[in-house]
Amino acid sequence: MITQIGQGLSGLEQLRAFIASGQRPGIGDSLDFDLVEVGEGFAAFEGTPGVHAYNPMGIVHGGYFATLLDSACGCAVHSRLTAEQAYTSLELKVTFQKAMTRDTGRVRAEGRVRTIGRRVAFAEASLMDAQGRLYGTATSTLLIFER
Repeated sequence: MITQIGQGLSGLEQLRAFIASGQRPGIGDSLDFDLVEVGEGFAAFEGTPGVHAYNPMGIVHGGYFATLLDSACGCAVHSRLTAEQAYTSLELKVTFQKAMTRDTGRVRAEGRVRTIGRRVAFAEASLMDAQGRLYGTATSTLLIFER
């Protein structure tokens, strides 16, 4: 996906090229969400929760929250990497503030790098609806390594 698009590009350039390509990773197809905005140390994903993401109780599964938040944290860090670097999540802590259903409408997860070093990065993300209501937050620790 991104590695096929962005050979030799910085992380931010890779993400911008990915958005411009109109592609989605497989998880984006499965859960109906897209990478919509990137900047230096920032990434935003938007999606529309629906019955495809419901748990047996008839509300959106926590994994939907976690996937959007993890994606936002990870891509925020990705935006700060060189062409020779990659990352992987070491830890993700998600806090749920409000339940989602298909009636929630479009949601947006915004991730930001808090600190980044040679080997470890820390990021945080928030998940909100179009009216700015908070549905969940996350903090993430990510390992940075050479490709």
